[in-house]
Amino acid sequence: MKTIRYIIQKEFKQIFRNKGMLPIIFIMPLLQLVILSNAATFEIKNIKFSYIDHDNTSFSRALIDKFKASSYFNVVTDFPSEKIASSEMLKGNVDVILEIPHYFERDLSKDKKTDLSVIINAIDGAAAGVENVYINQIVRSFNKNAIANLMQPSDKKYNVKTIDSIPSFWYNETLNYKTYMVPGILVLLVTMITLFLSGMNIVREKEIGTIEQMNVTPIKKHQFIIGKLFPFWIIGFGLLTIGLILAKVIFNVPMIGNLALIYFFTAIYLLVVLGMGFFISNFTDTQQQAMFISWFFIVIFILMSGLFTPIESMPQWAQHLTDFNPIKYYVEVMRMVMLKGASFKDILPQFSIILTYAIVMNGLAVWSYKKIA
Repeated sequence: MKTIRYIIQKEFKQIFRNKGMLPIIFIMPLLQLVILSNAATFEIKNIKFSYIDHDNTSFSRALIDKFKASSYFNVVTDFPSEKIASSEMLKGNVDVILEIPHYFERDLSKDKKTDLSVIINAIDGAAAGVENVYINQIVRSFNKNAIANLMQPSDKKYNVKTIDSIPSFWYNETLNYKTYMVPGILVLLVTMITLFLSGMNIVREKEIGTIEQMNVTPIKKHQFIIGKLFPFWIIGFGLLTIGLILAKVIFNVPMIGNLALIYFFTAIYLLVVLGMGFFISNFTDTQQQAMFISWFFIVIFILMSGLFTPIESMPQWAQHLTDFNPIKYYVEVMRMVMLKGASFKDILPQFSIILTYAIVMNGLAVWSYKKIA
């Protein structure tokens, strides 16, 4: 026990003695949390909107005013012809072109229906899909009001009614994307820092030549590994704590569930990450190699975690691969506990997988570490 305590104290001294390391461990992740949570958004705003109004009636102008009043659209200009508008879209000056046909008001009054032509720049398919939803919402709202205004007194005897749906938004009533993104980004930062630090830790000993000295001492293998990884386990908790405080103070993310459950799950999850970092360090000779290999895995884990791209939208083979992604389960648990108030029973499937992952990963790390004597 004294040996483990000595190694842990030695590691903490090295960490806090290096003044350049402290900002990397604490300041950079917190700045990334604040910046990325504001930048990473599924909302599309300031859509460059243009229109071609062939009708030039009060109804067509009312429709254009609907788009002008929306906070999502920035009405750039109107065009006299589709050819000119298409040319401007080709140059990237507009994102959406709405073409209002001739006799728009007349057809709406007579037949209670008409068609609108909408051209959307779909180079970014995800953004185009969101833009299309915004446009349909505005058009449906306008259409509903227009039909009510155009309805003749003779139509009212048929008691024409519309069916309205009243949505109820659970777990994120204000539809604030930060409520969804902040827990996930916090997971990524905790994972990245602990993985990089643990991955480079043993390699640093190799580079400065002290690993040989440690190997020939009477220190047992498990003592050495625990002493080396325990400081980064504590640092992971520190990052999580500060991140949760910022999530509440800056972004007002609801924390409905038991925070102790988050810390308990994190304790096991950090064992997975630290074991992975230690495993990488056993097969690399320089910190640069360890950094590149760690970065290779972290990029794959991030992209396949379901944070930025829904797992359900991935190909079937990719969905199966995500079952081996520890970040996926941590992100799910963070959101379930923080936003839904999930209990331990609710997260038991994720906990079982992460616990198995921790045992296997640390077993491989210990097995691959070769100690002389």
